[in-house]
Parts: sequence; structure tokens; C-alpha cells
Amino acid sequence: MVLGAGPASPVSGSPEVAELEANLPCTCKVHFPDPNKLHCFQLTVTPDEGYYQGGKFQFETEVPDAYNMVPPKVKCLTRIWHPNITETGEICLSLLREHSIDGTGWAPTRTLKDVVWGLNSLFTDLLNFDDPLNIEAAEHHLRDKEDFRNKVEDYIKRYAR
Repeated sequence: MVLGAGPASPVSGSPEVAELEANLPCTCKVHFPDPNKLHCFQLTVTPDEGYYQGGKFQFETEVPDAYNMVPPKVKCLTRIWHPNITETGEICLSLLREHSIDGTGWAPTRTLKDVVWGLNSLFTDLLNFDDPLNIEAAEHHLRDKEDFRNKVEDYIKRYAR
């Protein structure tokens, strides 16, 4: 695939895609299903530590026309038992929010690289049980950490290989 090829899109022709590919965490891979649509890509995160170690989690990212004034739209395609990702793929990550009260939301100075690193961190240091999107998963962890781990591992075996 030639970077910057194809019709104009919010990211084609920009050095941002090249920067993204050059600065990926070792646990991440980026795939462009259609080389003519650099504004749509898939990210695979393969955590190498923590609860989700051994799983492969697919995210679909779509960069809207109004980027970088608005954040990309991201959805988790892999079913997962996670306090910050619903089983239907919605993600709670402050930098994906257009407006946030604490100032950690999207800003035009952020890049796709920030998004990828943020998604990767949801499996490690940004794993947040205190402000969950999937309340059931967070309460499960609070109630019984061992059983939570077992359910995470079961989901990995079933959906994330």
C-alpha cells in the first residue's frame, strides 16, 4: 500500500499516517482494508501483560471529514469483558470525547497516534474500574477479581484469538 495514495481524505497525503505507522506500540498493528480509504483503518491490540494478555482485540477507526476538529470514531469489533468497553463495542476513553469537563477530551492538537496509544493503554494503565462504561464488568471485578479474570479469559478464548 502506498501511503497518501487515492482520493483526498482527511488523512491521506498527510504525514500523520506515516507517523502513526512509525510510532506504534509493539502490541499494536494497523491495517488499511482499502488502500484508497486511509480514513478507515483497523487496529489490532495484542496486550502482553495484565488481564487481557494473549487476546487479540480489533478496533475499527473512521476519521470524519471534520477531523481534526472532532475525534475519530472508534468501535471495538471484538467482544470483550472490560469495564471501559461495552460488549457491543462502545469505548470510554476521554480523548475520544469531543467535549469533556476535565480537559482530557479531544483537542485539534491530538493525532491518530494519540488515539492508538490511548486504546492500547485501556488494557494496562488506563484500565479504569472507578469510572466504568460497562458497570456490570466493573462491579464483577469489585465483587470477585478471580471470577472476573476467569470471565475475561473465557471471552479471550471465545472471541479474541
